[in-house]
Amino acid sequence: MVTYDSLSDDELLALLRDRDHHAYAEIYKRYWNLLYRYSRKILQNEEEARDVIQDVFVMVWSKSGTLDLHTSLSSFLYASVRNSMLKLFERGKVKEKYMNSLEKFIDEGTNITDHLIRNRELASHIEKEIAKLPAKMREVFELSRKVNLSHKEIAFRMDISDKTVKKQMNNAIKILRLRLGALTAMLLFFHL
Repeated sequence: MVTYDSLSDDELLALLRDRDHHAYAEIYKRYWNLLYRYSRKILQNEEEARDVIQDVFVMVWSKSGTLDLHTSLSSFLYASVRNSMLKLFERGKVKEKYMNSLEKFIDEGTNITDHLIRNRELASHIEKEIAKLPAKMREVFELSRKVNLSHKEIAFRMDISDKTVKKQMNNAIKILRLRLGALTAMLLFFHL
């Protein structure tokens, strides 16, 4: 009867190619602690170190039938662990980059969304107050602020005097300022 713990790595590898479970178990027993300490030292994280070693041993078993090494078994295992850790670092960097990007997008999106909502609410409130103005005053105000006509053009279009247009505009702004508050009225005056 063969005692696997007395076999060399090359002999275990030959048996592993034949999918010998006992050879695999001996390799696992022989190298798990060494590889774990190596990866834990680098990763500084016990769980990630265990995951890396587990992934390497799963890969060894899944490729055991076709495993053709040009180096020693220990060199192959250490290189596999190193490569797995490098992939882990890469994924971490990609994940960190993605999370930073997502966080920035959410922050900017929230600010933009809040700003748009406030603007829509303010515009809606202003429109409601404009709609409450007397008809002629509202028409003068809208021709001035929405259509951007001069007082002379409004006077000509509505067949009223420049003085009446000016008075209607002043009264509209006073009424809206009282109803909307000073800050909103300033916005109304400059942005409409």
